[in-house]
Amino acid sequence: MQKKFRVRKNEEFSRIIGLKRSVASAIFVVYHCDKKLDNARVGISVSRKLGNAVERNKIKRQVREMVRALVDFEKYPQDLIIIVRKPYLGRRFADNKNDLEIALKKAII
Repeated sequence: MQKKFRVRKNEEFSRIIGLKRSVASAIFVVYHCDKKLDNARVGISVSRKLGNAVERNKIKRQVREMVRALVDFEKYPQDLIIIVRKPYLGRRFADNKNDLEIALKKAII
């Protein structure tokens, strides 16, 4: 996922989360708002409860790959913040990807 498709600043995270429009599942919480730029952007948050820095970065790489496969950034109508929950660790990549796909579809509706 290219850097222009990422939410990086703390103010942007706070703005999107502050709107309180979210979809939750057992694995992910997806906050969403209408996009301000021409392309959609995604921010990923992984708590320290999920492991040390190496494990959290691995989870972020996996979630970025899931998002890259599921979202067309030019056509997707919203900016997203994805928060990963603890049950993520006990599941397979494909199951987590399916759960994220369902959450993203709910976010558009």
